[in-house]
Amino acid sequence: MHVPNSMVQGAICPVTAAISAVGVAVATYYAVKAENKPTAARFGAITALIFAGQMMNFPIQHGTSGHLLGGVLAAALLGTPFGILAMALVVAIQCLVFSDGGFSVLGANILNMALIGAGLGGFIRTRLLNNSLSPQSFKGMITLSSIAWLSIMMAALTCSIELAVSGTIAFSKVAGAMLGTHALIGIGEGVITVAACFLFATAPTSTSKRWFAAAPLMASVVIATMLSPFASGFPDGLEWVAGKYQFLHDAAPSFVSPLPDY
Repeated sequence: MHVPNSMVQGAICPVTAAISAVGVAVATYYAVKAENKPTAARFGAITALIFAGQMMNFPIQHGTSGHLLGGVLAAALLGTPFGILAMALVVAIQCLVFSDGGFSVLGANILNMALIGAGLGGFIRTRLLNNSLSPQSFKGMITLSSIAWLSIMMAALTCSIELAVSGTIAFSKVAGAMLGTHALIGIGEGVITVAACFLFATAPTSTSKRWFAAAPLMASVVIATMLSPFASGFPDGLEWVAGKYQFLHDAAPSFVSPLPDY
């Protein structure tokens, strides 16, 4: 769901940049005011886990793949404000260092994946679960996976609106294709979110607090070094829809990243 420069242009870029800047600033305020803050090590480890998880594309259908978005996962493991910041950091690094997502549309990508995925997804999670359902309980797993699925659908819908407003493609065409494709990707999102929360949300009382950072960090290293070569090479949901309706075009980059095509 990383939007490239050539896909969204015009006034939508500065508008989404402004919205994202305000959203990240608000998340920072609430993160500073939060009573229960994750340690810097845990924040970094969860951020690395989500970054690595997004490298693992899994096939769905029609030569299409999907990958973890991780918004609800970040909110569940770090709290919603820190989840937004973690997702914004992931998206920014992917753009600035690895050229995954356009520089001029960085605001749109942060809006879709951080503010919608982690922010709105995390808010819904807090309202529905209110920390009363453990991710280890069956009902908690179903609820959490449903929220993760919904976060993907909300992000896909927001991306469709951005494409339509920018004049790239009519909303009536792109919305159905985006939502239909990402409904399948959302199933994988839900499964991965529940599995990760089951493993990393809690630990035995006898376990050192270092485990809360070490476990996701080790998992991210394993994913990035050992599992990523097995990721699906099919285009992701957005790329597949863009190819179907022929609005995926190469454009000169507005910012040259040092390590493109990771």
